[in-house]
Amino acid sequence: MSILLDSSTRVLVQGITGRDGAFHTRQMLDYGTTIVGGVTPGKGGQQTETGLPVFDSVQEAVAATGATASVIYVPAKFAAAAVKEAALAKLALIVCITEGIPVLDMVEVYHTVAAQGARLIGPNCPGIISPGQAKIGIMPGAIHLPGRVGVISRSGTLTYEIVHALTQHGIGQSTCIGVGGDPIVGSSFRDLLPLYEADPGTDAVVLVGEIGGDEEEQTAKLIAAQISKPVFAYIVGQTAPEGKRMGHAGAIVSGGAGTAESKIKALNEAGVPVAGTIDELAATVQANLGG
Repeated sequence: MSILLDSSTRVLVQGITGRDGAFHTRQMLDYGTTIVGGVTPGKGGQQTETGLPVFDSVQEAVAATGATASVIYVPAKFAAAAVKEAALAKLALIVCITEGIPVLDMVEVYHTVAAQGARLIGPNCPGIISPGQAKIGIMPGAIHLPGRVGVISRSGTLTYEIVHALTQHGIGQSTCIGVGGDPIVGSSFRDLLPLYEADPGTDAVVLVGEIGGDEEEQTAKLIAAQISKPVFAYIVGQTAPEGKRMGHAGAIVSGGAGTAESKIKALNEAGVPVAGTIDELAATVQANLGG
């Protein structure tokens, strides 16, 4: 089982004729994702080198293909509009890979997506993968193993490290999601954890947080109150100096808030073990689940 994405999900690629869109479309197709078409304004009626139809608008593409999801590989200047277009076309799932979208643009788009009842993952994220079924985004499929542990992460490349470690320990994954590293993202840990809780194919969840903001502290409250499945965590940036941005726009500690220490303390109080290293995290999951 999985959440949000499986082999039946019908996916559009916004920006399919661009360099990144074309490259990752091939990668997603090779993994088995059901991609039904793409969108590039002004290039409607064409076909990609993989034989997929190209449409001028998301609305046209949805009407012609029955798509239920979209992935966005569009430059930052146009990405917010692309997300909005996908939401207004009534797509259930929107994954925005683009980084560098202005925060004020995301404020407006966030509310548009919510009003349309869509699920947005990202922006500035690696996407989603349900191992053995489908992937949307840029996650490397080869390191994943089908299984029963969900992974949610604010960090992109460290997600790959952690997934690889889990796989090396024989721990397969149900669905892995990179939520994105910007201050405003479409879906938070708190939005996604209840989906794993309700998924009969997920036995536990690995949560990869990072410094900055209070998402992990608020998530700890949710876990204590509503999540019965085991949750294991790792916090990125434990040695970061206060006031210095570390990689993501959202990963900054200010005024004593958003520190690794405060996040670890809150998670521990909610019964969530927080590992000090990636190998320790994988070993802890293995020991508790008997993998």
